[in-house]
Amino acid sequence: MAGRLEGKVAAITGAASGFGAAAARRFVLEGAKVVMGDIQDAPGQALADELGDAARYVHCDVTIEEQVANMVDTAVSEFGQLDIMYNNAGIVGSVGPIATTPADEWKRTFDIHVHGTFYGCKHAARVMIPRKAGSIVSMTSTAGIMGGLGPHAYAAAKHAIVGITKNVAAELAQHGIRVNCIAPAGMATAMVAALSGDHTAIEETEKALALASPLKGRGGRADDVVNAALWLASDEAGYTSGHTLTTDAGYTTGAAFPTPFAEREDFVAEAGKRGMDS
Repeated sequence: MAGRLEGKVAAITGAASGFGAAAARRFVLEGAKVVMGDIQDAPGQALADELGDAARYVHCDVTIEEQVANMVDTAVSEFGQLDIMYNNAGIVGSVGPIATTPADEWKRTFDIHVHGTFYGCKHAARVMIPRKAGSIVSMTSTAGIMGGLGPHAYAAAKHAIVGITKNVAAELAQHGIRVNCIAPAGMATAMVAALSGDHTAIEETEKALALASPLKGRGGRADDVVNAALWLASDEAGYTSGHTLTTDAGYTTGAAFPTPFAEREDFVAEAGKRGMDS
């Protein structure tokens, strides 16, 4: 069903590659005008050129508030409004034991994930509040809702994004603005592929993810996240706010682990007694 974002204007950070680039293509296909922000200028501009009149590219380092503000202002000046803010920019960041994590790496990880999301929410709210409408979508992770699934700085930052989402949703509901986030598991993207040493090995990464997936034989793909972002951005999610939507094949439900008590046994009563009549 095309046209789900017809007449809407979106701003997407981290739009030159990965989830951001896939979202830019899909949003335009669904009828939106898109302002794409990234620090990767060559691929970002190339994608904007590919998408034509429906897209604009601006250099945007999400750790610099003025550049995020400029991206939002560009959406308004070029296309007249901002309906969707997709805070997508992210990195893996600092990796390693807590006892040897450098402070500057920790802070840089937070600068991109937490401060970048804050700036996106702040400046989207600035232009959405007068219109009494809008959808803000941010990227968290399964590492942001469950321990042990990511490096320490990354996990802490992603937990913070869940908190930002809930609090900002509570504030902006009175203005008709919805605020949600998406929590993917490891997906077949360049960022995940790079962990194995080759950021271009997307197909191999998907195959490896499929082997470990709770949904046997099905690895996570960029489109799985983009479909979630599309729904949250669209009017179809018009009564959903403050929500963390997982795209993880059920991993955070425990589906990746052996199912406890999978075999039928007698009813267990007090003191270990068995049977309904005990």
